[in-house]
Amino acid sequence: MNKKSIIGTSVKRNDLLAKVTGDAKYVADMHLPGLLYARTKRSNIAHARIVKIDTSRALALPGVKAVLTHENVPRVLHAGSPHPRSASVTCDQYILDSKVRYWGESVAVVAATSEEIAEQALDLIDVEYEALPAFFTTEEALAAPDTQLIHDREPGRNLVLPPVKIQRGDIEKGFAEADFILEGEYEGGRPTPAYMEPNACMCQWDGNGNLTVWISTQTAFMVRGIMAEVLGLPLHKVRVLVDHMGGGFGAKQDLFQSEFLCALLAKQTRRPVRMEFSREETFLGGRTRHPVKIWLKQGFRKDGSITARQARVVFNSGAYGSHGPGVTNVGTAAMTSLYRCENVDLEGLCVYTNSPIAGAFRGYGVVQTYFALDLQLDEAAVVLGMNPAELKLKNAVSEGDLAPSGHPIVGNGLPDCIRRGMQEVHWPRSPEQTEGPVRHGWGMGCEMHGSSAYPGIKEQGNAIVKMNEDGTVVLLTGTAGLGTGAHTALAQIVAEELGLCFEAISVTHGDTDVVPWDIGAFASHTTYMGGRAAQMAAAKVKEQLLERAAGYLDAEASTLEVLQGVIHAPNGKSMSVRDAVGPRKGIPAAQLVGTATYHPTKAYSFAAHFAEVSVDTETGQITVLQVVPVHEIGKVIHPVAAAGQIEGGIQQGIGHTLYEDYQIDMKTGRSLNANFVDYKMPLSMDMPQIRTVLLETAPDPGGPFGAKGVGEDPIIAIGPAIVNAVYDAIGVRFHHYPIRPEQVLQALKARDGQSQRVTEGAHA
Repeated sequence: MNKKSIIGTSVKRNDLLAKVTGDAKYVADMHLPGLLYARTKRSNIAHARIVKIDTSRALALPGVKAVLTHENVPRVLHAGSPHPRSASVTCDQYILDSKVRYWGESVAVVAATSEEIAEQALDLIDVEYEALPAFFTTEEALAAPDTQLIHDREPGRNLVLPPVKIQRGDIEKGFAEADFILEGEYEGGRPTPAYMEPNACMCQWDGNGNLTVWISTQTAFMVRGIMAEVLGLPLHKVRVLVDHMGGGFGAKQDLFQSEFLCALLAKQTRRPVRMEFSREETFLGGRTRHPVKIWLKQGFRKDGSITARQARVVFNSGAYGSHGPGVTNVGTAAMTSLYRCENVDLEGLCVYTNSPIAGAFRGYGVVQTYFALDLQLDEAAVVLGMNPAELKLKNAVSEGDLAPSGHPIVGNGLPDCIRRGMQEVHWPRSPEQTEGPVRHGWGMGCEMHGSSAYPGIKEQGNAIVKMNEDGTVVLLTGTAGLGTGAHTALAQIVAEELGLCFEAISVTHGDTDVVPWDIGAFASHTTYMGGRAAQMAAAKVKEQLLERAAGYLDAEASTLEVLQGVIHAPNGKSMSVRDAVGPRKGIPAAQLVGTATYHPTKAYSFAAHFAEVSVDTETGQITVLQVVPVHEIGKVIHPVAAAGQIEGGIQQGIGHTLYEDYQIDMKTGRSLNANFVDYKMPLSMDMPQIRTVLLETAPDPGGPFGAKGVGEDPIIAIGPAIVNAVYDAIGVRFHHYPIRPEQVLQALKARDGQSQRVTEGAHA
């Protein structure tokens, strides 16, 4: 009998029809009878105490039903992030506070019968501020006196958490054994997730004091938990609904204050209230990647092995902690790995500033630290006279080496990616002879990323699988769908385990009153962890199914096999799954249900990206011409979806490296480009040719059929690949992102000036 595998095939996504026809409903599409519209008044000062706030004129405006300020909301301190990837949860936010800590922070909200009236009311709220000293850089914030701290809390010095210190081996001995030492400083800007669907929330209370929340979030159960805590409700009184989402990229893990305020407005007015961010507000009140400054020092032997690694990583958290503790822990720990080194001494700092809030973003701290680590390996290759790919291959972590989590690595995923990439692009590339101002170059970058946030968070995946009396199946999962097709992959896993066709599986999700608890969609774990739980639950249903069919087929249950919805016995007898579970010979239909909880350990996916760029030496314009990403992600469940994740991550990574940077005025803290006109991103016409290679050389025993995560990986390696390619093209080394055209021209001018001085000195 031939078994037709469902995993590894690109089946039609189960949400496709609703999205292409427009039937898919997002929160902003929803309308309830008596709906009120909420809008937020935001501060026009970066750091100040609110001396007085007068809402009388706004309340007198016809159509205004409620106004909330810090004076009439519960004063409950909470964590802006429901689950930082760290044991240290930073509780540093109130629903509304008498102090503002960044330009654009919420100071009041209005609920009115129309959006226009709500906007008018905001202008009628008068706020008097007492200005306080503002600190926009980490250097300024760390140097601030204790009397001028942004938050009056431990550990002081404007630190979000105590310094993260990781030491291993003997750092002094390691540097003493080095034949040469490289030292450098690296810097990353402030890109934002720029998801298509702005943040939106709608709340309604019923007569029994139950709160229903419709929201665009990656963490429905975390929203339920923290809202219940802050509003003083038991969990069964809060129901959170999430159907379709227009992207999140990590940032929609947080609560944005709008959730609490929307619920409080609905309670006060006894009417449903919807609050939707404008595009500008997704910048002002949303989350960004953490700006970073990194000092990195490494020792190398002549054979290319790394003897010592020392680093100081300083993350700018902005006005609140959010995911600062998690990003600092994860990003700092990442520098222990990727390239093998026995002697490490690392320090990670996370600093409050009066800047926009930084939070979770795809690549979670690792984008920043691997950027520095990968670039310095390329620099070392030049000193050693080695090819960068060969140097990275020599030092790449492999089977048995310790991952950043402290777990031994399974397989040789990273070396496999590097070798395959070298074959695909015929590396090393011969220098291309070009005429005119445009120069071409090739570069490569590497990455590794964990599937699941364990051990930072003790996660679990949960699933319920129910088989109907006609042999079709319902998977109930709490995993969130961000628009990536994750629920399609989970349905494939269930179908494969049960031996059914894909069309026989439906997925129920997005209702905290119905589906089993899930921590949320982050850390590249939905397929790895949620899929494994779904597979385990399906296996329990299959066991019950075969026990029932065994009597009909005169065979032992352990000898039966299910193929494409038909149960086969060794004696040649067979029957459909439908007949096995339906009513038969006076026996009622079966009620087959399987539940499972999966506690993961840690799996790692790997990638090597090879990129070609052109650099126009007259304009400074950098263009990415082609990218060959090679990813090792264990068993591939849905190839097209996996490739789509990789291509999307590359687009974001190109944006990080060449275009994107949310900027503020360094004197006032005012946002300068909080819109899609001034905030530049790569669009479809800017995308290079991408030829994705998927490897299955190191399946993880903990994942469903060996599958691992892929969501965060592709945004990490592309940045170093581009910057290294720029060096190959023009001989200029950049240590920061984004790289702007004017910086390219300045660097070329400085390089040429230096060359001229050297030549003149030689003649002298």
